[in-house]
Amino acid sequence: MRLLRPTLIGALIPSTLLGFLWPFFVTSSNLAHKASWFFVATTTISVLLIVALVSNDDLGSKSVAFLGILSALIAALRPLGIGAIGIEPMWFALILAARAMGPTFGFLLGALSMLLSALLTGGIGPWLGYQVCAAALIGFGVGVIPSGIRGRLEILLLAIYGAIAAEIFGIAMDLQFWPWSLGSGTELSYRAGAPLRENFSHFFSYHYLSALAWDLPRATITVILIVIAGKSALNALRRARHRAAFLTEIEFKALADVRLNHR
Repeated sequence: MRLLRPTLIGALIPSTLLGFLWPFFVTSSNLAHKASWFFVATTTISVLLIVALVSNDDLGSKSVAFLGILSALIAALRPLGIGAIGIEPMWFALILAARAMGPTFGFLLGALSMLLSALLTGGIGPWLGYQVCAAALIGFGVGVIPSGIRGRLEILLLAIYGAIAAEIFGIAMDLQFWPWSLGSGTELSYRAGAPLRENFSHFFSYHYLSALAWDLPRATITVILIVIAGKSALNALRRARHRAAFLTEIEFKALADVRLNHR
């Protein structure tokens, strides 16, 4: 099972980020309502991307199987935190799997696990596309940690990334909720076409007043789980990856030797 190339995913990152940051660039309320359809497009793109990767042989059958297993596992972990403020154990599993399997795999894993979790829990709505893309970006972002780092430093960097990712997820979710939640008559309301600095100030004041109680527990539980289970989980995932690649390589090599001997 080889690591997937991030080429196709990398092309989607700028448009995905713009999908979250649109409130700071939209100049009229009419465009703001059109931007709310972002969740439909992103969910469709995620499905088409998987089809493209499979058809181009960038995602082999073993990768597809592994992706399905891990997506089901992460989707099953997410409901464990429902009803608890910010207690979401799914993020440590996503981050570790993305670290072991590569950033493109992490992107697909984040998107599919969040989509499957929504189907299992009934959490389908206009927020789903944002959740799918936020989880996909978190899985892809693990690639910023150099691949050659191992041992305690690797776990430390993954824990730091987990804390940052927990905050990024909270910010991303508030970005899709803030423009509609306060109306237009408060000091923290979104104002289409307002100066960038003004909307930034309003948003971050709104975010830290409303979401800090969720972000801190989410970051804490993610860091704790990575520190406790990170080493053993990474070793298990890497063994599975290398074992699959090893068996595939021997199979093709043996087949080539047989063909040569019969010539």
